[in-house]
Amino acid sequence: MTFWRFKSGSKSDTAAAAAPPVPLPGWLRRAVPDAQSLAAQGPGPNALEDIAITAGAAIGALDAVVRRQERWAGAWRQRLALAAAAVATRQTGRVEDEAGLRDAVLLTRPGDDVGPAGRMLLAWRWLATLPAEKLLTEASIAGVLEALGLARDDETTNDLTDELRQLAETEGAVGMLIGAFAAVERRGLPSTIGCWFADAMLAQRLGWKHAVPLLGGEAAGANGSIGGGARRPSLRREASRRSPSARRLCSPRRRGRALRAVDQSADIGRWVDRLIAVAPGLRARGADIVVDRLLADDAIVASAKIAGMSDRSLRRLFERLVELGAVRELSGRPTFRIYGL
Repeated sequence: MTFWRFKSGSKSDTAAAAAPPVPLPGWLRRAVPDAQSLAAQGPGPNALEDIAITAGAAIGALDAVVRRQERWAGAWRQRLALAAAAVATRQTGRVEDEAGLRDAVLLTRPGDDVGPAGRMLLAWRWLATLPAEKLLTEASIAGVLEALGLARDDETTNDLTDELRQLAETEGAVGMLIGAFAAVERRGLPSTIGCWFADAMLAQRLGWKHAVPLLGGEAAGANGSIGGGARRPSLRREASRRSPSARRLCSPRRRGRALRAVDQSADIGRWVDRLIAVAPGLRARGADIVVDRLLADDAIVASAKIAGMSDRSLRRLFERLVELGAVRELSGRPTFRIYGL
């Protein structure tokens, strides 16, 4: 399966501004460190109930952001995909950070190999781009495994696809996610691909049109645990040892990432408000296409091919948008610059 770079083909509607950000109650923010600390220590039944409540509230807030279907949702999901890919890349022992991953994909000529780090980013971008209903097909799973150098024979891929489908049909939400990690572990696959599958399954369970990279944005140790801090048993072993409590132990980790995703949506929304405000005054030919691309993707290289625009006119447009406070230059370099919200 080929992993394409994301492209936007819609016309920009510069009349509408972004909606106000989804508010997060103070009690939910205060509950984050407390619940995660309790989960690490092995909380009792009452504390686990509190964790479950805060986890549901956090996912509910994220769900509200997703269902708005904002024009900038593509850029938001791709920014989360970048963060997830950076975590996964570090776990493989590579040194590329988010900037390095951007460079690997954006500065590679079309058709050339983006390398292991670039393929990791493309895999997570694929999660955030492909409709959620298509993410867990046999073809999609085989393509992701192949892109990450984890290709298995057809029988193993088919068995994995069937097991994930059965989990989605028979398990509750958290049990389904734990089952996805267990399925990955049994086949000798790294926990990062379990994060990919779990994010896809969560999106399908909640009825989202596209997956939001969440679990991949948390550090996952070689033992398969999700989240930072001390080394913990794998989800599979924890589930067998403490079931059903182990199922709840996954919630605070997912919840913390959900809150950060909501916060990031608010930050992108503020940049979009500024971009939409200045867009009517942009006189460069093709400026509307550039605005669409900025709303749909994590970043654009200054040498991108935009219909009707020369390299020089595109660079001047980006420089003007930076002056107006509508976009950021993300590379910090004087050449080969990259721009985004």
